[in-house]
Amino acid sequence: MICKKKKIRVGITTGDINGIGIEIFLKVCRKKRLLDFFTPILFGSTKLCYYYKKILNIEINYIQEVKNFKEIIDHKINVFNIWKENIKFDSININNPELGKYPFLSLKNAAKSLKEGRIDVLVTAPVNKKYMNFKDFSFFGHTEYLQNILDGDSLMIMIHDILKVALVTNHLPLKKVTYELNIKKIIKSLKILHKSLIIDFSIERPKIAVLGCNPHSSDNGLIGDEEKVKIKPAINYLFQKKGWLIFGPYSPDSFFGNQKYRDFDAVLAMYHDQGLIPFKTLTFNRGVNFTAGLSHIRTSPDHGVAYDIAKKGIANENSFEEAIFSAIKIFRNRKENMKINSSKKFII
Repeated sequence: MICKKKKIRVGITTGDINGIGIEIFLKVCRKKRLLDFFTPILFGSTKLCYYYKKILNIEINYIQEVKNFKEIIDHKINVFNIWKENIKFDSININNPELGKYPFLSLKNAAKSLKEGRIDVLVTAPVNKKYMNFKDFSFFGHTEYLQNILDGDSLMIMIHDILKVALVTNHLPLKKVTYELNIKKIIKSLKILHKSLIIDFSIERPKIAVLGCNPHSSDNGLIGDEEKVKIKPAINYLFQKKGWLIFGPYSPDSFFGNQKYRDFDAVLAMYHDQGLIPFKTLTFNRGVNFTAGLSHIRTSPDHGVAYDIAKKGIANENSFEEAIFSAIKIFRNRKENMKINSSKKFII
């Protein structure tokens, strides 16, 4: 008897219900052939799906409400109705601070299902961090929330075929970055990145570039000393102690300007915009945000809620599609890595 291969269950959050999250999710699922590769499970509302389906004129007739995981069916959009109240989606004000509770409830239920193993991976739609910042949600964003409930230490990595960029510090005001940077934190980030490249991306011996913090990577101490006292010691420690292929610190402008990034498997940036500006310039609408270092897999598209184009039917779903298939690939890579490592134990 031939055993049919189980499809990977991809949990989806709604994100901001006035943003483009549901639109791009439905646009991906509209390509029904893609549902041969995964089973989508949305934590949100069937009414929300039908609302966007109607106003955007998206042809989909395979949306079904489910009450438990036994009811999930392949080749359909399975929806858990998380909100009990009857929401009038066409009359919700974007500036209503109450909006934050809906993406929070979606994330809370999806993350619980991920932790319990009821879904295999999680893809989160964009949220408005301003509205997520309320009494029941004391975290700045998805990354911080998931680190709190899942095992491991998180590291934000922006991923694409041509470039992977990780961040030592995430959502910090620029004036706080240098205070947060220290040798221990940089080493920790490099360790998570190195491990992720091996386990999640099947790169046997990763080569990592580390960016400086100051203009021109400090010009030998003329413009700050973070490179000398924080970054270089962290690189030297791992290069000499572990023999890892870690190099730098590089001046960020010339590093990306002369395409030096192509010589490396990944890049470690010191702060948010230092890494994300070149990443999005080079990969926009195809990049993916991956939370590395955790026990479970979460990805998201590389953009925000995009209120300016929401409900107009013009949002590009490519990054969301890439987020789904990146999560699936990482899931398979992890399983393969576990299989290889378990077989090594029996080799004498």
